Amino acid sequence: MAETPSPAAPRDTNTAGNPLLDRAYALADADEARALYDEWADSYDDDLSDDSQGYVAPELAAAAVADAAGVDGEILDAGCGTGLVGVALASRGARTIDGVDLSPGMLAKAKETGVYRRLAPADLSRALPVPADAYDVVVCVGTLTHGHVGPGAFGEFVRLARPGGVIVATVLDDIWDSGGYRAEVDRLAQMAMVEVVSTDLVDYRKAAQVDARMVVLRVG
Repeated sequence: MAETPSPAAPRDTNTAGNPLLDRAYALADADEARALYDEWADSYDDDLSDDSQGYVAPELAAAAVADAAGVDGEILDAGCGTGLVGVALASRGARTIDGVDLSPGMLAKAKETGVYRRLAPADLSRALPVPADAYDVVVCVGTLTHGHVGPGAFGEFVRLARPGGVIVATVLDDIWDSGGYRAEVDRLAQMAMVEVVSTDLVDYRKAAQVDARMVVLRVG
């Protein structure tokens, strides 16, 4: 679920001893991110669902999408990784889901889920080769975190979402302020580009006691 770096992880960020997660939180560039996630693709789901991590963010994000927008529209899973969010959305009835991710290895695993209409490589730190107003929902889970994508991605999500559409994104809580994500959301709201529905603090990797902001925005 990686793209290109946002702020590096502080030393006390809890990775529950997973060496690949330690590396993920200290990524330096897109090439490094792509290589790591290609390496990690086969074991990623098992690693994050084990008793030390308890990665609940995909299910919580799918619930947030269902509550804010329903699942009948066209959905972009930005930074889709192995497809955990897509599977969670499909279990709630979503049938039109596209996914993008930096890692070909992750995209191959996402394809195996069978829940995506289209899958394509993309770097979320750059504009996507997708027309404006293309989706009813843009969901991004696990990518606005240490060593990954910075707050500027929110502007691209706004471009991709249709007027009245919804953006649902997790932002790791310990960089919500320091990484500039809160400031970017506030800026978009002040410009009347979005309405902030909620930025609630939720479980992220629950067993590791790591929290995130569940950012829900409605596009103006």
